[in-house]
Amino acid sequence: MIETLKLVWPHVTAALSILVAVAASAHAIIHKRDSRSSVGWVALIWLVPFVGSVLYLTLGINRIHRKAMSLRGQKRLSNAPEGAPAMQPGNLENSWAPEHRYFIPLSRLCGRVTGRELLSGNNITPLCNGDEAYPRMLDAIDMAQRSVGITTYIFDCDKAGHLFMEALSRAVKRGVEVRVLIDAVGARYSFPSAVHMLRRSGIRTALFMPTYLPWSTPYVNLRSHRKIMTIDGNTAFTGGMNIREGNLLAENPRHPVQDIHALITGPVVRELQEVFTDDWHFATGEKLAGEPWYPPLLQTGDMIARAVSDGPDHDYDKMRFVMIGALSIARHSVRIATPYFIPDLSLISALNTAAMRGVAVDILLPEKNNLRMVQWACMAQLWQVLEWGCRVWFTPPPFDHSKIFVVDEAWSLAGSANWDARSLRLNFEIGIEAYDTVLAAQMVKIFEQKKNNSTPLTFEKARSRPLPLQLRDGIARLFAPYL
Repeated sequence: MIETLKLVWPHVTAALSILVAVAASAHAIIHKRDSRSSVGWVALIWLVPFVGSVLYLTLGINRIHRKAMSLRGQKRLSNAPEGAPAMQPGNLENSWAPEHRYFIPLSRLCGRVTGRELLSGNNITPLCNGDEAYPRMLDAIDMAQRSVGITTYIFDCDKAGHLFMEALSRAVKRGVEVRVLIDAVGARYSFPSAVHMLRRSGIRTALFMPTYLPWSTPYVNLRSHRKIMTIDGNTAFTGGMNIREGNLLAENPRHPVQDIHALITGPVVRELQEVFTDDWHFATGEKLAGEPWYPPLLQTGDMIARAVSDGPDHDYDKMRFVMIGALSIARHSVRIATPYFIPDLSLISALNTAAMRGVAVDILLPEKNNLRMVQWACMAQLWQVLEWGCRVWFTPPPFDHSKIFVVDEAWSLAGSANWDARSLRLNFEIGIEAYDTVLAAQMVKIFEQKKNNSTPLTFEKARSRPLPLQLRDGIARLFAPYL
């Protein structure tokens, strides 16, 4: 019997190896969108029996998207309640000057990608740093009469955090419905955690995607990177700003951070409210409805805008499609400010194509990043956009966490997303696209003020860096999909 097994076992192993390789190869051929990736994986699967198949099954399949879909479901969990007044769709054909109507195809693309209406009658005010944003946010909480909803990545238990806790506590005592949703990883950025203090103050607080990984792990998937605060369902704040002392530059914090937020009123607030209540429902099972959260909304301005939610679930890849669409429509100028710039090949191609068409493409990055590996990976890729005419600028300290994207001084995108795979593929993000020259001019002014104090990086300088640095940065770039 043993001798028979010895004779048969090699054949069984070989047959099993072939079956596994065939199955893995078939999956790679059918599901991989990039043919070069398919060829590489199939070659590895057959050249390294068993090991190649195991590597493909563990690293080659997008499990992040699948996991998010299984957790969040195939569609949004909650929306505005039945009977809520319909919002007036924005109409670029009638409201915009003829010279800007070439943006109409972009609005159609974004509508198809997001599944949301482009709404008219909004007012959006950019706010620089916590010195401008926090007082407006705290005043709004103090004026709230029915509801306050907050979702954020980081809510530190520091001076800034205590200001918000005290304001939220006052709102609860007035009878206002208050809900605070903090990402489980972001909640660990300070000790003690703000979560316990919020709950002790009677504030309904929940964690998004609780995780038991060490608090110091900087790269964890399926995180909520969104920053939304809604007041009475008719006022909202969103952007890139967390709740932490570093944003209060006037206080000379130990780790100062520059950032941009936005104050929003008008019908588009409902779309932001839907994103918040959807996330809250997912995290807690509680469905927020009724006038405290969804009141009738009046037009407060002339801006046409739409919310763009992004994540590895039903909103997969939506922000990237919007970015590529905006770059393809640009005729004169593109201004981008982001703290983390590790774009994939499709975005690099879109940026270079715009530059080669004669569009002035300016990219503003922090001179000193707060994440070393991200900065190294970024440096390894910059020559690819510099080579074809994009211009790169480094802003001096303090660290600039601002996110700006303006096209032709007419269209702008503000929100929480960065130009990297972590934002565009792995995390949950939020943005507001606006078709308005006044808002775009305000964003351009902020951008140009930053650029005027920045240092340009040339293609020659990027390629002439010492070989050890280029090698270090190139190795870091290999991990770009996970940074």
